[in-house]
Amino acid sequence: MSARLVIARAGARSLLQDTGFRGGRGIGVPGAGALDRDALYLLNRLLGNDTDAAAIEIALVPPKLRAEDGPVRLALGTGLSGQVSGDNPRPVGAWTAFTLHPGETVDLRFEAGCPVALIGIGGEIDLAYALHSRSTLPRAGLGPFGRKLEDGDAIPISAPAADPGDRTFAVPPRPESGPLRAVPGPQAEWFTEASRETFFGAEYSVGIETDRMGMRLDGPALSHSERGADIVSDGIAPGAIQVPGSGQPIVLLADAQTTGGYPKIATVIGADLSRLARLAPGDRLRFTAVTVEEAEAAARDRRAELDRIAECVVRANAGRIDPRALWQANLVGGAVDALCPDHFPHHPEPESHP
Repeated sequence: MSARLVIARAGARSLLQDTGFRGGRGIGVPGAGALDRDALYLLNRLLGNDTDAAAIEIALVPPKLRAEDGPVRLALGTGLSGQVSGDNPRPVGAWTAFTLHPGETVDLRFEAGCPVALIGIGGEIDLAYALHSRSTLPRAGLGPFGRKLEDGDAIPISAPAADPGDRTFAVPPRPESGPLRAVPGPQAEWFTEASRETFFGAEYSVGIETDRMGMRLDGPALSHSERGADIVSDGIAPGAIQVPGSGQPIVLLADAQTTGGYPKIATVIGADLSRLARLAPGDRLRFTAVTVEEAEAAARDRRAELDRIAECVVRANAGRIDPRALWQANLVGGAVDALCPDHFPHHPEPESHP
């Protein structure tokens, strides 16, 4: 059995992303992958996928999707909801897994303030891998399509997921708040002591120059020490916070380059990286310093929290009548009248009906 998920309307920036390219950084290929790795993990658990399966990452303007040739199981991440049209019209909300039957469409919408979201796809996507991944890096032409998704594109699914009805988490993930945790350095000595104190004490806002490669921050300018604003280029990773000569920090994200020549004042810890995906231009943020040991403990705690959420899946929309389920499974067929002799030809006709 196979199916296709057709992109009826692509939206502004819809990309296939999974956990990213592997083994390519040594030849200059960024890791790419989903900005919100926490959401990707939870959606795949909700759908019964491998946790590194690909999803559709969307931004700014959401898409409209249609199932063809067979049913397609989908799940919506945080900040996203939609309306299914077809035989069984119904709303679907965030952290809900549901099935689009052939010919049905789902028109998606963002909740206020949500810039990026993920749509999980149940089953096995029948598209080629590159560097052990189905992620997309448009500026390098890498990925199954090598570009963002366009109107009319179709994602083939060779083994659609089973349909147990709409499902959600008993306790969906809650929005996180508080400062973003960051490990100082690795070039903290390239900054004055006053600048280091400013960085971990001041409030910044997300600038409009933000994309999957990096997030420019607006706020107090940071002064470099006598070492200057340049270093010999060295390795760099998502979460690193570069500070060029302007003094305005840049937080590097999933599509960040593999090396960089600006000093890095700090690095956002892995447990907080997904929070960056949920920030929109104008949102305010602060940083707090933690040690490497604290960062490692936070990563373990975060995975344990995600597992607790993922292990308790319940029926969604409890109490809502599902017409398709009634038609296909719940209506009684072949009913008989025990008092009608035609239904029991070898039984004598009763003398009277009560």
